[in-house]
Amino acid sequence: MNYNFCTLFDKNYLTRGLALYESLLKFFPDFKIWMLCMDSESYEMLKKLNLDKIIPLKLEDIEDEKLLSVKNTRTTSEYCWMMSSSLPLYILEKIGVDMITYLDADLYFFQPLTAIYDEFANNSIMIIPHWFPEENRHQEKTSGIYNVGMMIFRNDENGLKCLRWWKEKVIEWCFNRYEEGKYGDQLYLNDWPNRFDGVYILKNHGANVASWNIKNYSFFKRQGKLQLKVISSGKEFPLIFYHYHGLKFFLNFFKKIKPYPITVLQKEIYKKYIEGLQDAYEKIWGFNPNWSYGFSPKISIMRMIKQILVKFFEKWKTRITEFVK
Repeated sequence: MNYNFCTLFDKNYLTRGLALYESLLKFFPDFKIWMLCMDSESYEMLKKLNLDKIIPLKLEDIEDEKLLSVKNTRTTSEYCWMMSSSLPLYILEKIGVDMITYLDADLYFFQPLTAIYDEFANNSIMIIPHWFPEENRHQEKTSGIYNVGMMIFRNDENGLKCLRWWKEKVIEWCFNRYEEGKYGDQLYLNDWPNRFDGVYILKNHGANVASWNIKNYSFFKRQGKLQLKVISSGKEFPLIFYHYHGLKFFLNFFKKIKPYPITVLQKEIYKKYIEGLQDAYEKIWGFNPNWSYGFSPKISIMRMIKQILVKFFEKWKTRITEFVK
């Protein structure tokens, strides 16, 4: 099977896109990934890196009159969200691949995706729930039932109909605010299972683990590979990929990447990703030693202490709860 992926980013997320690419390389000997660069800096650097299996795209490659007509009414982030439909649609219509998998740039794979594709089977469209913990289910109102992080679209009537409809909707309305059941590009996914035929909702909890749902799981290793157990059901899954949404990091004095303290932290999951980002920056520094896009300001001592204390008390709260049980 030939695997076709696509992602998008600007100069601030280029290293995340490269870390994603390197994680895919470990498990897929034969794949292509189209990378849409939202600015000239990321495109020119990607061309210089000249990495195997990566096909760089410029905005001009996929923009049409309808997109350009609203471009000036959207922020950079909002316009990026609009590309989540336009990019896979462009690849299906213009390149003609049989199936395309859209990936957010801030994903990182720990194991192959074969279980996901096996479960997807012969369906046309795949979406993944946020799987918010029960106490946070209210977030579905503004964040949506489903997450855009990974989606699969088959080049058939159902897949194309869905993408064309979604593209029209985000051209009509896609803003960084909640308004009448809409928010950005993501809430449009809510009714896909009823609106379109061939929509499959993934059941594998090893996909799209993230800070917003990590409390659902306990983690362990089996034969050296990370696994997770759904606490509510006891079901076990291999950790396929993690979504590092909102992760902030800075560069220390020794040119080493350090993440901001994270209150919900699985050390090995974040350690792997930071190593991937470090490798990506070092590749770029080989061409431009002054490349500093994507870094957050160094964290203040007081904020660091506060976040460490929050993490400490959450850890002990969990231990006390387990002891009482």
